[in-house]
Amino acid sequence: MARAPDVHICEVAPRDGLQNLDIFVPTEAKCALIDTIAAAGVREIDAGSFVPPKVVPQFADVDTVMAHALTHKSATIGALVPNVKGAERAIAAGVDAVYFVISASETHNQANVRRTVDEQIEGFRAVRAAIDARPVGQRPQLMGAIATAFGCSLEGEVSEAAVCRVARAFAEARADEIGLADTVGYATPKLIGQIAAAVRREIGPQMTLRLHLHDTLGAGLANAVAGLEAGIRRFDAAVSGLGGCPFAPGARGNIVTEDLVFMLERMGLSTGIDLDRLMQTREILARHIPAKHLTGHLHEAGIPKVLRSAA
Repeated sequence: MARAPDVHICEVAPRDGLQNLDIFVPTEAKCALIDTIAAAGVREIDAGSFVPPKVVPQFADVDTVMAHALTHKSATIGALVPNVKGAERAIAAGVDAVYFVISASETHNQANVRRTVDEQIEGFRAVRAAIDARPVGQRPQLMGAIATAFGCSLEGEVSEAAVCRVARAFAEARADEIGLADTVGYATPKLIGQIAAAVRREIGPQMTLRLHLHDTLGAGLANAVAGLEAGIRRFDAAVSGLGGCPFAPGARGNIVTEDLVFMLERMGLSTGIDLDRLMQTREILARHIPAKHLTGHLHEAGIPKVLRSAA
């Protein structure tokens, strides 16, 4: 069995990367994107969201896309859900992981899912119960994601107490993992360390944490390094830096998976990802998405010889 990589990367382009676009990416292109991501050795793929099409039209084809994604047995295939109904659809589809989001910002939570934070916490508990009611071998992993954990474009600063409150609720409801999301890209390396430490004090060292970072203000990779220094080894990223939140004004793309992989490998940390194959996703995206949405330093500069010679 291959050794687990030093850093685990979840590719979120098929979901977070596409949800904010004002054009519909064809089903065939979404499936081809997932195929190429899986072929590159990515071990977890956020493949879509079970939301009403009238809310996010991009995922009107989520059942078809998810069924295709689940043919890739080498990767954990996950789906984001906003509520219990979405979770029930995801569970019925047979996903490997369910990502349930609660915002630390009350205003953003209302904008995102039209519920209070307390109501959303109750929803998470219901999802946990629904998963536990299934046979042991048919229970997907359940991640609780804390949106706007490092700031909110609607409220501004978000307190440590607000973040820790949601983290505590997730932990008490037996989340398998907790994600800290810089939804609008306001984080700094210092803030990453502060929030990660505060959450650790609140819920203890046993819970697995991951970071979901956006590059709105250009600090995305610096924040990833700060996450590493805080002991976090699980990160979300999107090929070509796609992404944004439809309900958070000003939110821009995720950190670029290609750039993150290059940086980590140059730091001596294995990712298990074939960078050449991952770079091929740009060709698929460029056929359907305007160039203004596609970013990435590595795509502009090319893969340096220093990495190729080390391969």
